[in-house]
Amino acid sequence: MLKHYDHSKAETKWRKFWEAKKLYKTDLQDSTKPKYYNLVMFPYPSGDKLHIGHWYSYAPADSWGRYMRMKGFNVFQPIGFDAFGLPAENYAIKTGVHPAQTTKTNIAYMRKQLKAMGAFWDWDAEVVTAEPDYYKWTQWVFLQLYKNGLVYRKTAPVNWCPSCKTVLANEQAQDGLCDRCDSEVTKKDLTQWFVNIKQYAQKLLDYKGLDWPEKTRLMQENWIGRSEGSEVDFEIQGYDKKITVYTTRIDTLYGATYMVLAPEHELIEKITTIENKKSVENYIKKTRKATDIERSAEDREKTGVFTGAYATNPVNGAKIPIWIADYVLVHYGTGAVMAVPAHDTRDFAFAKKYKLPIKEVISPINNSIKSTLPKAAFVDDGKLINSSEFGGTPSAQARLDITRFLDKKGLAKLKINYRLRDWLISRQRYWGAPIPIVYCDKCGEVAVAEKDLPVKLPMDIDFTPKGDGKSPLNTSKKFVTTKCPTCGGPATRETDTMDTFVCSSWYFLRYPCSQLEGKPFEEKMLSKWLPVDMYIGGPEHACMHLLYARFIHKAMHDLGYVKASEPFKRLVHQGMITKNGAKMSKSKGNVVSPDEFVKMYGSDVFRMYLMFMGPFTQGGDWNDKGIVGIKRFVEKFWRAMMEEVKDGEKIAPAIIHKTVKKVTEDIDAMHFNTAISALMALANEASGKVLSKDQKQVATRLIAPLAPHLAEEIWSKVGGKGSVFEESWPTYDSAQIVDDEITIAIQVNGRLRGTILIPKDLGKEAVLARAKAEENVKKYLAGQVVKEIYVPGKIVNLVVK
Repeated sequence: MLKHYDHSKAETKWRKFWEAKKLYKTDLQDSTKPKYYNLVMFPYPSGDKLHIGHWYSYAPADSWGRYMRMKGFNVFQPIGFDAFGLPAENYAIKTGVHPAQTTKTNIAYMRKQLKAMGAFWDWDAEVVTAEPDYYKWTQWVFLQLYKNGLVYRKTAPVNWCPSCKTVLANEQAQDGLCDRCDSEVTKKDLTQWFVNIKQYAQKLLDYKGLDWPEKTRLMQENWIGRSEGSEVDFEIQGYDKKITVYTTRIDTLYGATYMVLAPEHELIEKITTIENKKSVENYIKKTRKATDIERSAEDREKTGVFTGAYATNPVNGAKIPIWIADYVLVHYGTGAVMAVPAHDTRDFAFAKKYKLPIKEVISPINNSIKSTLPKAAFVDDGKLINSSEFGGTPSAQARLDITRFLDKKGLAKLKINYRLRDWLISRQRYWGAPIPIVYCDKCGEVAVAEKDLPVKLPMDIDFTPKGDGKSPLNTSKKFVTTKCPTCGGPATRETDTMDTFVCSSWYFLRYPCSQLEGKPFEEKMLSKWLPVDMYIGGPEHACMHLLYARFIHKAMHDLGYVKASEPFKRLVHQGMITKNGAKMSKSKGNVVSPDEFVKMYGSDVFRMYLMFMGPFTQGGDWNDKGIVGIKRFVEKFWRAMMEEVKDGEKIAPAIIHKTVKKVTEDIDAMHFNTAISALMALANEASGKVLSKDQKQVATRLIAPLAPHLAEEIWSKVGGKGSVFEESWPTYDSAQIVDDEITIAIQVNGRLRGTILIPKDLGKEAVLARAKAEENVKKYLAGQVVKEIYVPGKIVNLVVK
């Protein structure tokens, strides 16, 4: 018997075996088995190595893929690298080495780490988003959106990170901080490229048929922000112009005592009076320093300035002042609101501060609810008061009635609105996919011809951002100067690059077609492999990558390129691994290096310890000493399988069948931690007992997805042929799970006096005889037994006089 398991020798041996047999390679044309597309979010090679967070999502994802393979599926499990973007560029600037070189070096190291994991990645399908043969097709995706009106260019105030010296999408500037470097975000006017994701807002709210976490779905729904309301027109007194507002509470229109415009509203310059011009200009200048998050915060003090102009309330003709306030955002609704201070919290605070009228027009519908006025706004539905002929009407009905009333006059209409804003994809940085657009004095804005793709990123320029709002590509005359695709005349290239999220929004479509040259993907192949059956990644991507990927996929579906309407059928978020209860970070000095532990204990032990720490979707707290317990388990399991016990107690078949059932159910639920616990119990039961060859092979197949190298080594020594991963997953017999023996409680005069272990099919007389013979029971039977009660399989009760 081999007493010790040599993980170093075994892991090297079996990785070479898998490589030689190409066990990781998926036959994408195979139709004899049901397909299973198992995908984990690919890493960015921005740092120098994979960290424990990568391991925690990738190793269990691989275990899941191996399990599904043994269950009879044709599993496709690709991997690649999200190589463009700010992290890689900032790392290159920090080190002084070109991002192409640092990215290449980091990918090589990460590839080595991923292979040391022993995962069944299909390396032949690998994609690297920074390679021209990939971003050529990212540019192609851009052109399809552009040709179909889903991409446009406009000047807009954008989020600007002064440290990264680039524009940030709204999703990258939450809480007013850059999500890359934590610098405070400012505003800047730039001409930018946007993707019209808002056009797909309603389609993105359809999750039919998706197995996604409820929390993630709600996060996307809240981000999209669908609401049903009305658009109402207010005429501006003294001008042949009107202000359109969007409101979900048109039932409060009679209580509108002033209007508020966003500081960026286009009408401000036209309607502001001479007397108010200076104060308005100063206010607008001041508000531009604040982010949208700061401006819309509930607890922020409300500020504003009067324009000097007035509007007319369309239902009662009241003259109401037009103010400017930073709590109104230009891109939400129409950038203007009707202010009803009696029934809106922000309007109430604003009106109190600037001594504006507060008119109550909604009262509680019954006595069980008390109005909060005059101390605070009453924001609930109720019945209308002080509202002319609509008085007494419930709010819900009044919203319809007032809209119809004004609609007949051409002053209102029902409207569905979305909070979702269009996706800003311009980046004034170097390390990204160039936008395939040129500018011609004669033809204007022209798309690069598809035959001329890729527009290659030049390697010989200074990639340091200058902070002037322009991309470093702008400094390359060779790159900028080109010819117009339409007229052949002189033209200049767009120098902004694309947000890296564009690259990652379609990579799952490229994997099955990564070797294809004439087009990005082949429709027949995608019809077979899409949607992705399992997608594993962090919840922080809910309102960025996951939303963008769904949009791009739906757009490609509508354009006829893909059959499936959704990219990811099932989504699972892994939990977080902490150290001493705190999130791991270099600044805290509590980062765990996977390489160190893999070298010391082996990748199987490291993988299993991560999975054993807690439920996969919750994570756990790393303990350097805890991994030793998994190492001991591996040794015990190894010995139990290697032992040649000739004479001794045989392991009960029920134990094997129970373990198969338990491990199967746990892995199905992705409860890897409890599956490992069940295997630990099996190792304890099997230790020193006689196991048949078949029982050892069943146990080996059970541990295979969780400890692949260990399983292969055992499999080769217990009579297995080839790879254990070419075997099917073991099944259990429910009839075998029922124990042959049962424990019976014995009561004397109603009190528990002992228990006995008996064969489950033992007859009543034999059970009673054994019960009365039990040592701990005999002493209570000195008197005459007048009654004997036996409830089969449960209890014996003896009544003594």
